[in-house]
Amino acid sequence: MEKSTKKLLFAYLAAAGLGVLLHFLYRWLPNPLLALVSPVRESVWEHVKLLYFPLLGAALLLGRGGKGISRTPWLLSAVLVCAAMLGAGWLYHIVLRGESLYADLALYFVLLAVGFLLPRVLWPLCEWPGTERAAVFLAALLGALIVWFTFFPPDAALFADLSGAVRTFLTIPV
Repeated sequence: MEKSTKKLLFAYLAAAGLGVLLHFLYRWLPNPLLALVSPVRESVWEHVKLLYFPLLGAALLLGRGGKGISRTPWLLSAVLVCAAMLGAGWLYHIVLRGESLYADLALYFVLLAVGFLLPRVLWPLCEWPGTERAAVFLAALLGALIVWFTFFPPDAALFADLSGAVRTFLTIPV
């Protein structure tokens, strides 16, 4: 196994561990600051945090040291994988009414792996003019939406607490 593959595998395992830790962090230490990075409730939208923050960390760590566009494929990958999580979560939990923990875990680990493999595929795209700005904008927009919807989730299926239908803002101690 070559050095970069080992580094990527180690980073994937670290990101997967971070995502699992983030899932329980708010339950262990409930406060508004941790609510920004950890799911507050069991909604499809809140679980995007489990992919977004580990992939953002990978973008910052693995995308450093190159030219200006080195983080761009990682940011695009994070946005695409989070969109895939929303789509797959909506299909599985809302349309098909699935409730399997094993399906959720498989979806998470597979999408995280896709998030680590996708930057190599997206690299040629990053040479197009404006791609870097678009990637930063989309990643920042997704981050802003995560923050906003943590405290003010709309009444929509993607934001519904699938474990008990509790509004997020009411569960965050302020």
